[in-house]
Amino acid sequence: MSRPEHIAPPELFYGEIEAEKYTRNSRIAAIQAEMTMRAVELLNLTEDEPRFLLDIGCGSGLSGEILDEDGHLWAGVDIAPSMLDIAVDKDVEGDLFLQDIGQGFGFRPGTFDGAISISVLQWLFNADKAENKPKYRLQRFFSTLFMSLQRGARAVFQFYPENDSQIELIMGIAMKCGFTGGLVVDYPNSKKARKFYLCLFAGQAPGGPKQELPKGLDSNDNPDSVAFTQTRIQNQSRGKKSRKPVKNSAEWIKHKKELARKRGKEDVPLDSRYTGRKRKPRF
Repeated sequence: MSRPEHIAPPELFYGEIEAEKYTRNSRIAAIQAEMTMRAVELLNLTEDEPRFLLDIGCGSGLSGEILDEDGHLWAGVDIAPSMLDIAVDKDVEGDLFLQDIGQGFGFRPGTFDGAISISVLQWLFNADKAENKPKYRLQRFFSTLFMSLQRGARAVFQFYPENDSQIELIMGIAMKCGFTGGLVVDYPNSKKARKFYLCLFAGQAPGGPKQELPKGLDSNDNPDSVAFTQTRIQNQSRGKKSRKPVKNSAEWIKHKKELARKRGKEDVPLDSRYTGRKRKPRF
């Protein structure tokens, strides 16, 4: 079976039909959520402290929903207009940008406290045009990403390398652009459950602890029920709730209205004492 990046560039591969199929597939959504939770865990963020994160290749907002649950603010970039259209229709919390990450970023230095990317990095090897040389696209990507991150921040990329040469090229260019860190492999002995995470450190925070590369999950863990997922379930059972407002509550409705106003939408209803109030059923 051909790899998607060999078939067409991402903005064409994820057209309206494919984008809709990808978003509505419950199995894909579950896998995406699991990998996003693992990526957030590898960011090693301070617990109960919201951060501003960059979701690289945000697609239709599946990863962003996990960031919302953890109470983080986020911005997402993606090259596929159809994916972003779905994210807009879903009214996701993050700010969205249509952008080719191979052309680099234009964010201010030190904008983000961290970055995650799920199943995107391998797309930079798509060379459908003569000027799209993977080496130079990777260099622009990592150099501008490094500038966009706070010193000491982490960037975690879950990706599907085609071969060892791709891994060496990606890591070599990332290190030349100022990053440190390395590759974290979960379940290295399992062909089905094995996942690759590139965990990069954007320098050292002043006075902060020394950055250490996390260890990958091994065969002693259950691939179908990994530790970070179990921790999340245990926290929920103990009453540790998400910082995200309950859907359709007054707080949630006011938050959505404020978000719409900030994005320049017109005709947003004003808040009142009746906002979010449950109405009695009609006879």
